[in-house]
Amino acid sequence: MRRSLILAAAALAMLASSLGGAHAQRVQVGVLECRGGASVGFIVGSVTNLGCVLRADGMPEDRYIATIRKVGLDLGITQESALAWGVFAPVARLGPGGLSGDYVGAQGSATLGVGVGGNVLVGGSANSIALQPLSVQGQVGVSIAAGLESLELRPGR
Repeated sequence: MRRSLILAAAALAMLASSLGGAHAQRVQVGVLECRGGASVGFIVGSVTNLGCVLRADGMPEDRYIATIRKVGLDLGITQESALAWGVFAPVARLGPGGLSGDYVGAQGSATLGVGVGGNVLVGGSANSIALQPLSVQGQVGVSIAAGLESLELRPGR
């Protein structure tokens, strides 16, 4: 278990540093906010579904359905989760559904009552979109997780 945590932390640090140079070529488009219900970790992974909205100045809200898959250490139960990412893209404005696609990266979180976590994700159209190198995550429950994460974003209602 401790080895998994160390490996996940190293992967998170390497991915964050590799995104640093690419991040300079992108502009912040807005903020992606996601909320979801209960989630159960199954030791080697989990799947969580969330409802998301992209908030960008001067643009209508753009809604998405998100599926997060984690592989690595994931133990516990959370009642609800809320995540927020700064969205960086090669252009200043995205059209409706412009964030749709698959994102990958590293993640880590800990919860005892109220907890926090961080994610590093890159993907979307031709891997040109970065969801802020470190997102903010809040959750309620009891859990610990570290490993690799994928995020699938599809247009929502």
